[in-house]
Amino acid sequence: MLRIEHLCKTFNPGTVNEKKALAGLELHLAEGDFLTVIGGNGAGKSTLLNAVAGTFPVDAGRILIGGRDVTNLPEHRRAAFIGRVFQDPMMGTAPTMQIDENLALAARRGERRGLKWGISREEKEIYHEKLKELGLGLEERMTSKVGLLSGGQRQALTLLMASLKRPQLLLLDEHTAALDPATAAKVLDLSDRIVAENGLTCMMITHNMRDAINHGNRLIMMNEGKIILDIAGEEKKKLTKRELLDRFAALAGTQEETDAVLLS
Repeated sequence: MLRIEHLCKTFNPGTVNEKKALAGLELHLAEGDFLTVIGGNGAGKSTLLNAVAGTFPVDAGRILIGGRDVTNLPEHRRAAFIGRVFQDPMMGTAPTMQIDENLALAARRGERRGLKWGISREEKEIYHEKLKELGLGLEERMTSKVGLLSGGQRQALTLLMASLKRPQLLLLDEHTAALDPATAAKVLDLSDRIVAENGLTCMMITHNMRDAINHGNRLIMMNEGKIILDIAGEEKKKLTKRELLDRFAALAGTQEETDAVLLS
């Protein structure tokens, strides 16, 4: 479903601020894979996700989604087959619009706009049932402005919006980092359920080792723009935080750096 070939990206080339964010990265995801991505600050995690989303052009390499080469497609053209949930709960929704209006926008992602009634009765019934599945009571607040929702409610709504049209690829960009631990756990459980029920291919960026281990069927660790560790299947299920920390220390550098970056 996702094939990345020799991806390279350098920011501020030829200056004192030059930063090689992706260094010939290779990654292949099968349909239905749920990948968690972990690494220290500046390892290239967010750059990888943004490159796949089309936020900026890459310097070299190719990105294929579902067999289609999207390397040179702009971000808005990729929106037809990519769903994304951002780290900031304020992003990904239109705060001054109603909950049902936000869902209608998501339902029309990638389609040509025309002149017709905004939301049909049938669509409202569908949105009501979808919201009810979240278990947050949002189905009774469909005409409420999204800006009135809590951070956890907004992330849950954004998850629903991102998966409404069953995207070929779902990108979760540290989507629980701004939430309190209890709310983050609920949103992660909801993420697992939505990915499983829809059979989605998913990439989740996280700073939390426990979350990276407990969610998904495959884990990669990045350092200096490269993948230095790739664990899947039974090996991932048996993985512990201590083992992951030790393996990162052995592959990437000092224990001090590991503790400061990954355990924070």
